[in-house]
Amino acid sequence: MPFTKGYLEISNIKIDHILDLQKKIKANLKSPLTELLNILFAGAINLGASDIHFEPEEKDVKIRLRIDGVLQNLISLPLSFKEEITPRVKLLSRIKINVTHRPQDGRFSIVFNKKPIEVRVSTLPSQYGESIVMRILNPKDILDINDLGIRKEDLNTIHKELKKPYGMIIVTGPTGAGKTTTLYAFLKEIFRPEIKIITIENPIEYRLKGISQTQVDPQKGYDFASGLKSIMRQDPDVILVGEIRDYKTAHIALQAALTGHLVLTTLHANNASGVISRILALGEKASNIAPALNFVIAQRLVRRVCPKCRTFKNPSKEEYKLLKDELKEIKNIRLNKEVKIPEAHGCEYCNFTGYKGRTGIFELFLVTDELKDFILKSPSAISLKKRLKKEGMLTMYQDGLIKVINGETTFNELERVLSEE
Repeated sequence: MPFTKGYLEISNIKIDHILDLQKKIKANLKSPLTELLNILFAGAINLGASDIHFEPEEKDVKIRLRIDGVLQNLISLPLSFKEEITPRVKLLSRIKINVTHRPQDGRFSIVFNKKPIEVRVSTLPSQYGESIVMRILNPKDILDINDLGIRKEDLNTIHKELKKPYGMIIVTGPTGAGKTTTLYAFLKEIFRPEIKIITIENPIEYRLKGISQTQVDPQKGYDFASGLKSIMRQDPDVILVGEIRDYKTAHIALQAALTGHLVLTTLHANNASGVISRILALGEKASNIAPALNFVIAQRLVRRVCPKCRTFKNPSKEEYKLLKDELKEIKNIRLNKEVKIPEAHGCEYCNFTGYKGRTGIFELFLVTDELKDFILKSPSAISLKKRLKKEGMLTMYQDGLIKVINGETTFNELERVLSEE
């Protein structure tokens, strides 16, 4: 099918690893651009890439894929491709072809194996032309709550809390930590035909069947705060707020949680204990925060060690001591001298990285009546963290160490993503 505005149908070209994709692109450099891009998209989807990066440089155009959160070089194309690729992608994305001096955003759809996949496009002026990043929003990436990597004890808590009709649930972590994936998994768990769920997002990443979704448009005065006010007049049972970043949004969301609505949202903080001080810093009162919060969960994403090429080894003395010190008070964790930990190598199956896929590492605290009294004192993040650890909260670092001894990830990967605080 030819390139048209907003829509592209591509065939399922069999591509097993990144070297295979490189060979296919090189073999089709003289083919029509549409065919070349079909190969690129099919390969990126087959390899599980989240983003495709076109980066013009002085003498060529570099193409990179982000796979499992890490950018990998794919291929460098002759500079002549820049003059073809950029207008084609912009036309497809419904953004202005003749505007090159400022950033633009757009999106289009791919039909791959008869299934729709959304692609979000961002252009940015750079020294040698426009840089383009295309984010692939594959519906298969919407996970079930049981597949996120949350340990059984915390999962039981979450299942119970999601049944409550009101209150606020906050997911925190940096950009790219998987917060939206977690929130969507929560919505899948909550969804029933008899309740009304409305989301306000920036932007809408995945289309969710049976759920009303709205997207902010700050240029037209429609931001999270004003959108949330409008949502409240729609008689929702559950509200998802893409992000709390200012006082007005925080205040309206907390009031919604206090007046009979279940509110799910994200907030940027380094860890779970930093959420309270972050909301306080926005100007909200502790007397509104304490009674509204149900639970807070912080997360990061770590790569899973490749099951086909991993090997197992005895931990070093330092590694064993660290495991023993950090996990000694955790129930059901019994370390012995025979413990083995995985080591990453690399093969075709994992694109020679040693890793295949990702899982989450989490820390969660439930807002009990005792903790509400403590929050009313406007505690610092440090004092709250000390109290939570004393009460037995498992930290993200500890959760990561458990995944190391379970053979899911490596020490190196854990240190890359999250050094011990």
